[in-house]
Amino acid sequence: MNELELKYGCNPNQKPSKIFMQDNKDLPIEVLNGKPGYINFLDAFNSWQLVRELKAATGLPAAASFKHVSPAGAAVATELSDTLKKIYFVDDLELSPIASAYAAARGADRMSSYGDWVALSDTCDVQTAKLLQREVSDGIIAPDYTPEALEVLKTKRKGTYNVVKIDPNYVPAPVEHKDVFGITFEQGRNELKIDEAMLMQNIVTDNKEFTEEAKRDLLIALITLKYTQSNSVCYAKDGQAIGVGAGQQSRIHCTRLAGNKADIWFLRQHPKVMNLPFVDNIRRPDRDNTIDVYISDDYEDVLADGTWEQFFKTKPEPLTREEKKAWLEKFEGVSLGSDAFFPFGDNIERAKRSGVQFVAQPGGSIRDDNVIDTCNKYNMIMSFTGIRLFHH
Repeated sequence: MNELELKYGCNPNQKPSKIFMQDNKDLPIEVLNGKPGYINFLDAFNSWQLVRELKAATGLPAAASFKHVSPAGAAVATELSDTLKKIYFVDDLELSPIASAYAAARGADRMSSYGDWVALSDTCDVQTAKLLQREVSDGIIAPDYTPEALEVLKTKRKGTYNVVKIDPNYVPAPVEHKDVFGITFEQGRNELKIDEAMLMQNIVTDNKEFTEEAKRDLLIALITLKYTQSNSVCYAKDGQAIGVGAGQQSRIHCTRLAGNKADIWFLRQHPKVMNLPFVDNIRRPDRDNTIDVYISDDYEDVLADGTWEQFFKTKPEPLTREEKKAWLEKFEGVSLGSDAFFPFGDNIERAKRSGVQFVAQPGGSIRDDNVIDTCNKYNMIMSFTGIRLFHH
């Protein structure tokens, strides 16, 4: 089959719509359940490339959670701590390596991952399927599915959950095209290999000692950025992206947006947040939204109107600004990647507030010296990769 008709394009008024292969070649995918749409397939093909490259770069099973053609989260399989299992709400599940990877990918930014598209580098097993069964998600792409996993996934969304199988041996043509306003654009595919050698070739700071964990996390950040709408910045720690800033016109706004997400990820590990007295049987989206509000600076105002009774058994004490500041001062060991050069040292200043110690970026700004000096001020380690990762 070299063509698949779709219900519509990006919006319901955009018809007709289809995906197809040139030269009568067969599509490298098989729809096992549901009826994926235009945006679903954009997410599927971008996310599959990301997890395939993460697996190749790290040797570990990888997963991604995509929304609107950018990753909300990405991770490789690691042994999740009890704290991370609890804040990802998977402490009641048996987790295989690939299930752990997806738990981390989705757990980093649960607000953004609501209604996500899932990508797995490895076969989807029943543990991952059971994790997905209770989350709001649009669909999944993977190289294969166990019979038990497929049976579970087919029960989602009243049997309409989108399940796509992709040929892991598929190699796309080296030149790609897309049409904009009736005009065809052509370019060579971005086949850039991101690996440890790229990180080590030009370390420009006084401190030059990357830890093994930092190397892994910087690879995750850079590969994630390769498939994130530009401008983009990614914070990573513990084998996963913890904050992605996508599609911003200003580099500092990317750094702030991603840094704020990383801060929320760390604040969710605060004892007050982990011990919130939720009412029994609270819906998962309501719980996630409530945690987000609880961490925000205006929560005390929300408490005042009595809405807390909908979500909590007892009225929780606010997490004060002083408590948040003290907790975030413990944040450390974070890696930061950028898809293009940092033009000013203010990006590093903002990154430092979110525990960043390791940085990888292309370099090439006329103010590189200022950026390097700012890193040296905080004893950070920064590598110039020499490679831009714009994605549009």
